[in-house]
Amino acid sequence: MGMTMTQKILAAHAGLESVVAGQLIEADLDLVLGNDITSPVAIHEIEKMNVEGVFHKDKIALVMDHFVPNKDIKSAEHCKCVREFACKNEITNYFDVGEMGIEHALLPEKGLTVAGDVIIGADSHTCTYGALGAFSTGVGSTDMAAGMATGRAWFKVPSAIKVVITGKKQKYVSGKDVILHLIGEIGVDGALYQSLEFVGDGIAELSMDDRFTIANMAIEAGAKNGIFPVDALAEEYMKEHSKRPYKIYEADEDAEYVREVVIDLNTLKPTVSFPHLPENTKTIDEVGDITIDQVVIGSCTNGRYDDLAVAAEILKGKKVKKGLRVIVIPATQQIYLDAMEAGFIRTFIEAGAIVSTPTCGPCLGGYMGILAEGERCVSTTNRNFVGRMGHVNSEIYLASPAVAAASALTGKISDPREV
Repeated sequence: MGMTMTQKILAAHAGLESVVAGQLIEADLDLVLGNDITSPVAIHEIEKMNVEGVFHKDKIALVMDHFVPNKDIKSAEHCKCVREFACKNEITNYFDVGEMGIEHALLPEKGLTVAGDVIIGADSHTCTYGALGAFSTGVGSTDMAAGMATGRAWFKVPSAIKVVITGKKQKYVSGKDVILHLIGEIGVDGALYQSLEFVGDGIAELSMDDRFTIANMAIEAGAKNGIFPVDALAEEYMKEHSKRPYKIYEADEDAEYVREVVIDLNTLKPTVSFPHLPENTKTIDEVGDITIDQVVIGSCTNGRYDDLAVAAEILKGKKVKKGLRVIVIPATQQIYLDAMEAGFIRTFIEAGAIVSTPTCGPCLGGYMGILAEGERCVSTTNRNFVGRMGHVNSEIYLASPAVAAASALTGKISDPREV
């Protein structure tokens, strides 16, 4: 029986010739990731272990991004804990104020994730790096601690769903619309502990930023990971950003999939996820009249250059709706600089938006955009659970940067093709 991409990567890292779905394995890790919320728990756990230091100071990444710059005393204490641990163990890849970014945009940009890697992170959206042909998945803080100490982790080999992307995408259709459509079709538990393996001629239509967005939200369908084949575009990205060697794995022709889903880009429309689950999707022409109070453009899902570019294109020379709060958050310092050079930052400010330093802040209801009771927000983030961005009686509508920018102009959820 053949193996999927994910299964081949896991087999290689477990030192096995082959694996099958459901098999328990112990695999070597190429990178262990933590942030300012999850790392302190892992650090306290590793301190209880009878180990000296960490397994490899170059293969751990600690990124201060959720409540950074620190919003209160507790978040300051969390960062202090991680900072002292990083210093004590000479962690090479420690990112704090001034050089930090939102972790899942920062790590590929810094060249820390490449094809063929096995990566765990104490953050559920660690699955982002599957865009580069890596196996990456979120784990709990105790698993992060074990990974930092030993360089290994236990996995149950996932079965797989084949997602065939075909056709050509239309204007203002992006990777966000692809993944929202998929989650809407299969549900938030439709890929529970399975690998979403993306294939098809339509992948050539997707930029790397599109692919990062799609892989990022694999977890919102319950998936263990999402993964893309490594094509010329992915190789070009890795060669530009990383000095690390990479290895390309391809699924066998007789690989077994539990299901096949086809997404036709030709017919795909801008898509919006209604409260309070990502699976509650409607196409833009089905939305109706939904007035909003706030727009957030950013996060590990949609704070990259392409995202800011399309938002700036729609907002340029226009003004956001009076009384509407629009928050734009570049995902890394480099993206911020690139957006500044391109004139996007001026466009946002002149339109009446604010631009923040890189932070996850509003996505998890941390800070920089908390919602009051009864307020509605169109957000390019990844989750719209009850109370996710503030009051339990607030509402979050997930959308692409194009839809978010268009909605910022009208004060209601709007079609970017019509503003």
